[in-house]
Amino acid sequence: MRDTKESRLLLVLLIAVAFALITVDIRGGEDSPVDGARQAAATVFGPIENGVSAAVDPVGNAVSAIRDSGDRHDRLAELETENAALKAKLGSDDRGRSRLKQLDKMLKLAGAGQYGIKGAQVIAIGAAQGFSWTITIDVGANDGIKRDMTVLNGDGLVGRVTTVGPNTATVLLANDPDFTVGTRMEAGDELGFASGQGDRPLRVELLNGKADVKKGDRLVTFGSQADKPFVPGVPVGVVSRVDPSGGDLTRTLYVTPYVGFTKLDIVGVVVQAPKKDPRDTVLPDKPQPKPTPTVTVTVTPSAEAPADGESQPEQPEQ
Repeated sequence: MRDTKESRLLLVLLIAVAFALITVDIRGGEDSPVDGARQAAATVFGPIENGVSAAVDPVGNAVSAIRDSGDRHDRLAELETENAALKAKLGSDDRGRSRLKQLDKMLKLAGAGQYGIKGAQVIAIGAAQGFSWTITIDVGANDGIKRDMTVLNGDGLVGRVTTVGPNTATVLLANDPDFTVGTRMEAGDELGFASGQGDRPLRVELLNGKADVKKGDRLVTFGSQADKPFVPGVPVGVVSRVDPSGGDLTRTLYVTPYVGFTKLDIVGVVVQAPKKDPRDTVLPDKPQPKPTPTVTVTVTPSAEAPADGESQPEQPEQ
């Protein structure tokens, strides 16, 4: 359209009409006379707008995702950090509960035997001073620890102290080949000497070659003169195999120790021996055998039995 006087007059007229319609629409509210025209326009152009929106939204979403990706990455890293901290806390709590359980069990054993103990934690394992099965504990001379003191935990005999420093001590474990301890059979006076065999059961030589011993019998420490290096009554282990006597002067037993030497954590050093031998009172309770279920079978006769003097009717021949 060329720029003429008529075209400019038409433009002014259209603008005036547009303003007039807007004014009427605003004042009319819901009863606006142009509401019908607006609805008709929406019916015509609505599907077109939806199509355009469907085509544009993925692009918008992608842009939004790119814009927020930094925030999301930061939040993901934050969550991963929180999860790691939570797992560490749970792991620490589990270890704490395990140590409390070990300590409680050890205190009960010490109470049953009337042993005065100094609690300690294993801080190292290894071949100290040529020994192949040793541990290092976090107590020493400053804590009243001396050489040749008995070491135990909640399960039984762990070993004996061999070297003492100001704040640490070395313990020779009962399964070391150089370790020997006097033993006594439960509920009897059969004496012997137990020696370590590394990761195999302890080897016990009974002084009586004809002693009546069977699998499942239990042993405790016999004790030493002046209670060093061993106090009496500490659980040692359970007989797992008995060699035939064969007329020898001694009898050989193989004993599974109560203590797991590869998973030591909390131990106790006996700093005060009991006033009297606790004998077998420190041994754990024996597991009760499970009752064997009995089955009663009741036979129900299929037909009434004949009375006395009556004969059973004969069956017809086939």
